[in-house]
Amino acid sequence: MIDVTDRHCRYFHRLLSPRARLYTEMITTGALLHGDVGRHLDFDPAEHPVALQLGGSEPDALAQSARLGERWGYDEINLNCGCPSERVRRGAFGACLMAEPRLVADCVRAMQDAVSVPVTVKHRLGLDHDESYGFVRDFVGMLHESGCRVFIVHARNAVLKGLSPKDNREKPPLRYADAARLKQDFPDAVFVLNGGLADVQTSLDWMTRLDGVMLGRAAWHHPDILTELDRRMAPDDVLPAPFAVLEAWFDYVTAQHASGVPLHLMMRGVLGWPTGRPGARQWRRMLSDPAQLRAEGPQILRRAWEALT
Repeated sequence: MIDVTDRHCRYFHRLLSPRARLYTEMITTGALLHGDVGRHLDFDPAEHPVALQLGGSEPDALAQSARLGERWGYDEINLNCGCPSERVRRGAFGACLMAEPRLVADCVRAMQDAVSVPVTVKHRLGLDHDESYGFVRDFVGMLHESGCRVFIVHARNAVLKGLSPKDNREKPPLRYADAARLKQDFPDAVFVLNGGLADVQTSLDWMTRLDGVMLGRAAWHHPDILTELDRRMAPDDVLPAPFAVLEAWFDYVTAQHASGVPLHLMMRGVLGWPTGRPGARQWRRMLSDPAQLRAEGPQILRRAWEALT
C-alpha cells in the first residue's frame, strides 16, 4: 500500500472505524536512517492502535528503524516480507526475503531486542510457482523459533518475475486453506488473513477460522467496509453518523491545509467513500479536480457532500 495508507488516509479510516488496527505504508530503513524521519513517521494520536511497517533486510538497520518507530509512539513494528514490486526486489527485501528465512529470523530477533512493542511479519504463501505448503510452513516455523507470534498472511504466492505488482494482487490463486492450516500447525501464534477480501461477510466468515483479517485495496476503494465491519462485530457500539465523519474530516483537512499540506494528498483516501450512492461520481470528480481544489480549498468537501444528498 505504498503511497496509499499515508497518515491522512489512516486518520480518515480511524474516523470510520474505532476498532481497526491501522498500518502505515511500507517505509524502508534507508528512508528512516538517511531521510526526514518526521515526514515518514509523524501521525495523529487518534490513529492508535497503529503499526509501522518496515521494509529492509539488514538486522542492524531494521533494529535502528524499529527503535525509531517505538520512540515515535507506534504500537507495533511489522516487517514486510510480502511486497513483490520490482523496486522492492532491487533493494533485496519484501517478498524475496521468503527465500532467506534464516536472515528474516535474524532480522526479527534484532528488532525484538531493540523494542518492547510487538514485532510482527507480513508474508506471502510462497514464491513464484512453488505452491507447496511445506515452503510457507518452514518459513513460519523458523520465525516462530525466533519468537515471532503474529503473522499476516497474504494468501497468494508472489511471482517475482513476469508479473506486475497489480497482477501479483490478482493472478496467483488464493489459497485460504493453506493460511488456515498454518493456524492448526502453530496454534499459539496469531494469524491474520490478507488478500482478496472484498466484502464484509467473507471477512467475518474467515475471522471465525483465523485471528483476524487485513483489508488493503477493499478499504481504499470502499472505505465504508470498515464501518460495516465495526457495526457487525460490535452492534452495541455507537458509531458516528456519516455527516459527523464528514465534519470531523473537514476540521482535520482545514487544519492540515493551513499548515501547508496540499489538498490533493488528503483527498485520495476519501474518493471511494460514497461508492454506490447517488452523486458518487460527482464527489470523485470534484475532489480529484486540481483546479477546483485550488479555487475552493477545504470548503469543497461540503459542496461535494451536497452533491450526494
